[in-house]
Amino acid sequence: MLNVPFMSTLAEKQLRLIARYQTIEDAHERLAAIVARGKKWPALTEDQRTDANRVHGCSSRVWLIGRVEHGHCHFQMDADSTLVKGLVALLCELYDGASAAEVECIEPEIITALGLERQLSPTRLNGLASVRATMRAFAERELAS
Repeated sequence: MLNVPFMSTLAEKQLRLIARYQTIEDAHERLAAIVARGKKWPALTEDQRTDANRVHGCSSRVWLIGRVEHGHCHFQMDADSTLVKGLVALLCELYDGASAAEVECIEPEIITALGLERQLSPTRLNGLASVRATMRAFAERELAS
């Protein structure tokens, strides 16, 4: 077993996530693993699925809730499409525990690194960009307060 020091920055976390999914060589299997992980993500309650929590710009309905605890951002989400839920869960997993400054400035290179942009329609990619923009806006509000 390798003795790897704990990596704590968002950039390092992103590299670990990329490495985890790159071990799955087949692109379709990789996407299936992301979707399967999203299915395990806790669903929001009906009272959390409000228009105020909705991410607009997605072809599927997506809800995103951000909160900060002890200086670290945490995100809850849900979607009415299993594919979208898996993709949004991937972004939430990436940014979970990061500082607002990291969420604001570090872009999710994981989508390109895993080749997901070649498997997703432009509509899905635009939806992911809307989710990212919502996360960034949340972080910006936190930094301003």
